[in-house]
Amino acid sequence: MNAQTPTTQRKQARGLSDPEILIPATWSSIKKLDPRVQIRNPVMFVGRDRAVITAIAWFIQLGGGKPLGGGNEPSWFTFTVSIWLWLTVVFANLAEADGGGPRQGQADALRRCAPTPSPSCKTARRSPPPSCTAATSS
Repeated sequence: MNAQTPTTQRKQARGLSDPEILIPATWSSIKKLDPRVQIRNPVMFVGRDRAVITAIAWFIQLGGGKPLGGGNEPSWFTFTVSIWLWLTVVFANLAEADGGGPRQGQADALRRCAPTPSPSCKTARRSPPPSCTAATSS
């Protein structure tokens, strides 16, 4: 008796370590360090600015200057705070870029398939093209 079981193909979940996800997400994360992009998220904008300020303060301390704010902290402490702030900003951007990828692709597919109203009637809706009904049902 040679019973054959039907094989089912399942999509395998891909993690962040997958290069197809990691490389575009990393580039997107770096692009999001631009202040014009960061200003849309005030919390991340402030975090990024504080990371810049502490990095500048650390460079001032390396050059023999006093810490900003008149404290007595050593330069290694300023460096550590700066690194933590930069890691927070970069990884938050990376998580946003990684999480937005699949949703953005789905949103783009839905926009392509969305029915467009006719010019004569703004509220009239047409049915989507046949090629889109299969794409949106899965």
